[in-house]
Amino acid sequence: MAKYKIAWLPGDGVGHEVMECAKIVLDRLDFDAEYIPGDIGWEFWRHEGDALPQRTIDMMKTTDCALFGAITSKPKEEAAEELDPELRDKGYVYFSPIVRLRQLFNLHTNLRPCKAYPGNPLNYKDNIDIVIFRENTEGMYGGVEFFPLPKEVFDVLDRNHPKMGKFGKFGLENIALSTRIMTRQGCENIVTQAFKYARKYGYPSVTVVDKPNVLRETGGLMIRTARKVAKQFPEIELWETNIDAQVMWLVKNPEDYGVIVAENMFGDILSDLAAQLIGGLGFACSANIGDEYAVFEPTHGSAPKYFGQNKVNPIAMILTTKMMLDWLGETEKAGAVERAVAEVIAERKVGTYDVGLNNTNIEVAEAIAAKL
Repeated sequence: MAKYKIAWLPGDGVGHEVMECAKIVLDRLDFDAEYIPGDIGWEFWRHEGDALPQRTIDMMKTTDCALFGAITSKPKEEAAEELDPELRDKGYVYFSPIVRLRQLFNLHTNLRPCKAYPGNPLNYKDNIDIVIFRENTEGMYGGVEFFPLPKEVFDVLDRNHPKMGKFGKFGLENIALSTRIMTRQGCENIVTQAFKYARKYGYPSVTVVDKPNVLRETGGLMIRTARKVAKQFPEIELWETNIDAQVMWLVKNPEDYGVIVAENMFGDILSDLAAQLIGGLGFACSANIGDEYAVFEPTHGSAPKYFGQNKVNPIAMILTTKMMLDWLGETEKAGAVERAVAEVIAERKVGTYDVGLNNTNIEVAEAIAAKL
């Protein structure tokens, strides 16, 4: 019997290709695991009305963690148009499967390291080492939305917030409402995770990012909670910034930042910006971590226009695999993977189109595996 059971979720498009690359590296490591394939993605939405079938959720509950490739997501109306004809107008509503997984398994911590490896011609600066902690289950991506706005919701808001009256004149059928729900517990958890990481790996500061001068209640809750948590880590400095200023400063002085923590949407924005500073999404790995389970995924999408060409950079997926190994306690194997990736990048002999070379992603994976 294998030591680990891994849910294997290629998803859509180039997710299949980069997962194949990850398997090349894992096999070279002699990683003792059973890989259990799961159905997830656009094909299952179109033919079943569910991008994350219950059978996949049930399978995942029998595994130690999941490795995930990429997903296709489209707006509500476009998704409905792509359903098989017999499924249309049956009440099916598309919801992102990765967001559902974060909610179902309470994967509260999204961890996104953005590290510049020497030799990468796309590095903005070579000394960037940013780790972004993003609260993964609350905030703007919590999924509590309305369109049109129900009258009972409008009435409650109108009684407590007189400003709602100016919207009501347009008609409730013309109002869309997305909520930003944050809890003290959620804020405390993600900030604590960030400070623990900074202490463990020697980062001198943690930067909390929000917009409390405008989002006074939710942003204020995040900042007040961060200040309280920071008192438990006196050796680590707490920095507080607004999201608009932070994106400017990341471009201006990215080397000044180490650990950054934010709520869901702001963390998403910051992590994509930080990824571009170290070469783009082809180098950006991530982990969705809960108390008992984790799902590991590169931050890039399914890139359908590149599917079948084996040209998309697999390094994000391979570094994601490294994060999985770390989480499982296989730190020696994880370190070996990162060293192999760094060596291949530094040599600049093998690489995909985005770094100015013309190798396939399979060839890049094989070059990394050869370093192990």
